[in-house]
Amino acid sequence: MILDRLGKELLFFDGGMGTLLQEKGLAAGELPETWNLEHTEEIVDIHRQYFEAGSDIVLANTFGANALKFHGGDYDLEDIITAAVVSAREGAYLGVTDDREVYVAMDMGPTGKLLKPLGDLEFERAVAAFGEAARYGEAAGADLIHIETMSDMYEIKAAVLGAKENTSLPVFVTMIFDERGKLLTGGDVAAAVAMLEGLRVDALGINCGLGPAQMLPVLEEILRVTSLPVIVKPNAGLPAVRDGRTVYDVDPEQFAASMKRIVQMGACAVGGCCGTTPAHIASMTKACRGLAVKPPVKKKETVVSSYGQAVVLGDEPVIIGERINPTGKKRFRQALKEHDMDYILREAAAQQEAGAHILDVNVGLPDLDEAAMMRDVIGEIQSITSLPLQIDTVDPAALEAGMRMYNGKPMINSVNGKQESMEQVFPLVKKYGGVVVGLTLDETGIPDTAEGRADIAGRILAGAAAYGIEPKDIVIDVLAMTISSDPAGAGTTLEALRLVRERYGVRTVLGVSNISFGLPRRPVINAGFYTMALMSGLTAGIINPASEDMMGAYFSYRALMGYDVNCGAYIRRFGQEKELAVSAGGASAGAPSLKGAIRKGLKEDAAALTAELLKEEEPLAIIDGHLIPALDEVGKGFEKGTVFLPQLLMSADAAKAAFAVLKARMEESGTGREKKDKVILATVKGDIHDIGKNIVKVLLENYSFQVIDMGKDVPPEDIAGKAVEEDVRLVGLSALMTTTVSSMEETIRLLRERKSDCRVMVGGAVLNQEYADQIGADFYGKDAMQSVYYAQRVFDR
Repeated sequence: MILDRLGKELLFFDGGMGTLLQEKGLAAGELPETWNLEHTEEIVDIHRQYFEAGSDIVLANTFGANALKFHGGDYDLEDIITAAVVSAREGAYLGVTDDREVYVAMDMGPTGKLLKPLGDLEFERAVAAFGEAARYGEAAGADLIHIETMSDMYEIKAAVLGAKENTSLPVFVTMIFDERGKLLTGGDVAAAVAMLEGLRVDALGINCGLGPAQMLPVLEEILRVTSLPVIVKPNAGLPAVRDGRTVYDVDPEQFAASMKRIVQMGACAVGGCCGTTPAHIASMTKACRGLAVKPPVKKKETVVSSYGQAVVLGDEPVIIGERINPTGKKRFRQALKEHDMDYILREAAAQQEAGAHILDVNVGLPDLDEAAMMRDVIGEIQSITSLPLQIDTVDPAALEAGMRMYNGKPMINSVNGKQESMEQVFPLVKKYGGVVVGLTLDETGIPDTAEGRADIAGRILAGAAAYGIEPKDIVIDVLAMTISSDPAGAGTTLEALRLVRERYGVRTVLGVSNISFGLPRRPVINAGFYTMALMSGLTAGIINPASEDMMGAYFSYRALMGYDVNCGAYIRRFGQEKELAVSAGGASAGAPSLKGAIRKGLKEDAAALTAELLKEEEPLAIIDGHLIPALDEVGKGFEKGTVFLPQLLMSADAAKAAFAVLKARMEESGTGREKKDKVILATVKGDIHDIGKNIVKVLLENYSFQVIDMGKDVPPEDIAGKAVEEDVRLVGLSALMTTTVSSMEETIRLLRERKSDCRVMVGGAVLNQEYADQIGADFYGKDAMQSVYYAQRVFDR
């Protein structure tokens, strides 16, 4: 079995499929997977060549084989996948002449769609589509599932769940990171690795997008954070166009030399992606076979993550914001009952601004469908902030609902020493991943002694181990008991913190404010106890980040303990005598400004605030003075990497809500800014991926451009014809697949012939500046905001 060899000996994947199919006659726009049925002998021959080149694992020709692409047409999905796996087996029979054991992988690529709330694809629909394909692959005889070329953590999670819930096969995942180590939707290496390890995939790594040299910094980061075997499958360098064909600049010998270095760095399985051929793989296997593999090193860091960032629970204190919780909060309970999401989102945004690193989410109320509310609230919060969340509930159904749709690796609050609790919570943590809070109570209650609480912590750790959950994924809450009823409560808690850290070496968490119930001026007691707890080994405090006393304790502790270099954070926080924007009584006393609502993605607030501004300002003044500046600020943050794609799109949605109010007023008065500047957007012929195009569309429309969206798989003559018909001065073309860049070049050629005054901007995962220059584009946009800025220059805005 492949898992017996994985991480112990070097395994070789195959190389690219698309380029070889083109050489065999695959036409632009033709779906490669249809060749499994119509040109079986050609598919078998490609697999044979890779096995002869030394591949141990070949990918069946199923990259795009899913129900979202093949539905209700001339081809049956199960037939396509079955033929693909059978062809790969036939290739092995013909190509393997020695006694080595080889494997066929069911290959699963992205759907080409963004999942909600960013796009229109439902999460469970994606899970079902991937699951169906995986099921057919296993039935046909695949040895493993290889999920590859993924650029969105949410889609990756859907694919992994689909594979694991429908098959018993090993699951490998490789992703497309850019040179900054970021996924398309903003996830970094640490965040992606944390989620995938939580989901218990068998191996992970990087493929496509970059050549071997460009992958090295990303590989270093993957090796630094993961405990799993690492897969690396680069492109054959960077693409170029020569004589109308796409070629790559790394030849087989150069590729082999680079892959040798990659293996020596720690990769356990290597292969190629776009532009690599059997010659590349043959050179690689010759140069690398026999190299010793560095076994994966188990990492011990406790990590939680969102779609955009990871938070390490280590020696430095971590703040968990406590405000998204109905306990003692009448206004929050009202918001839950009324499904007032903007109020809840304001709480989340305010806590982030106040300095929280993780947000606790508790939505439990009597007579409320907690599971449905948990799904709604987590989805909404993750659309406006990249902070990781702590799912806080005693309802197993609500816990699973939140964990299933959470985009990342969450904290789970909580499990305790009761056998029933562990049997309910640990299976969910094993399936979905998470860092679980262990409460030191059991069937007998909360022990009065530190020793008793530490003993329960030990039982929780032992119970977790039985489910394969490592100590690094358990944080212990020794429970803070109010000193108004138990004068010894604080001392017992502090001693328990020290004892748990010394005995088990795990991280700790506390709901700090519990200590002061029933006392006046509670923040004073809370801050003093918080400082003492930090000195006793507390890792994460669940606190109100809007409390000046608590934040003063936090920043003082970091400065005093040397975590705050040159006291920089302390000075930035307290260096000027000014009142903070948030009050100690609550993180969101009022609604933000219109600019703030747009920046934070608060749609309802944006509409309401626009209506208020219309009492004093004209619509065009609001657009120029509020909407555009807010979008520009978010756009600049996106360019700098401080704002992620989900936040960018939610800000655009908030601006759209505001503009809808303005549009209604302008239509009433007969005034307004007509959208005269037309831009055509299209995904080129043969390419069915429209993620990038759709993102650019949303942003251009918010900057008052009239977008003519021609969709995906659009022939060159149609695009050129529409540009002439509409007298368009700017066309944006998107391509994700190497095999379709020739269509992009042909489209540009036709536009030059028929509409010489039209500019062309291009984008997509397979492109770079050099490639864009070679195919004749006027502009290459590395991201959506650059396309907006270029459009503004074209129309002299």
